[in-house]
Amino acid sequence: MKGIDEKRVMECYHKQKDTVFKLAYSYCKNRSQAEDAFQEVFYKFMVHNPIFKSPEHEKAWFIRTTINVCKDFLKIKWNRDIVKLEDWDQGEECFCQNGDVFDELREAILELPEKYRVPIHLYYYEEYSVREIAQLLRRTESAVSTQLQRGREKIKQNMERSEEDEVESRYLRRSHG
Repeated sequence: MKGIDEKRVMECYHKQKDTVFKLAYSYCKNRSQAEDAFQEVFYKFMVHNPIFKSPEHEKAWFIRTTINVCKDFLKIKWNRDIVKLEDWDQGEECFCQNGDVFDELREAILELPEKYRVPIHLYYYEEYSVREIAQLLRRTESAVSTQLQRGREKIKQNMERSEEDEVESRYLRRSHG
């Protein structure tokens, strides 16, 4: 790793750190794994020292690398057995929102299968178009559109189920209290 341009590394770090961490957290659903993936992505950046044609190319490289690193992490059985959603109680700013509704939304998104969760994150939090997401994930545009639609439906179902559970819980507390 001789000849690292520290200024370039720091510039890319400051530009891409939020995107890399948020995507890694969304993908892994675990702060510890997200931090490991984050470090691995920037390590790969320093080792490979890629040259980017544009800011869009740079961001796409970081997103694609983050996804690949997270997939590699999730292939390891030990990582799949970690308790999920363990860090939400600590006030994570992963989705940059506060409040009960956003907590429910965040939890509903994290409950989604990966094939819906990642396109939802890229579309709503990274503001990529369907075409750009299709290119990043190496899927067709129609597949991404379908995954976004189904992901939104599943989020709605998860949130409605959560509301029903809350109403039932309040009813049971009142009738037994």
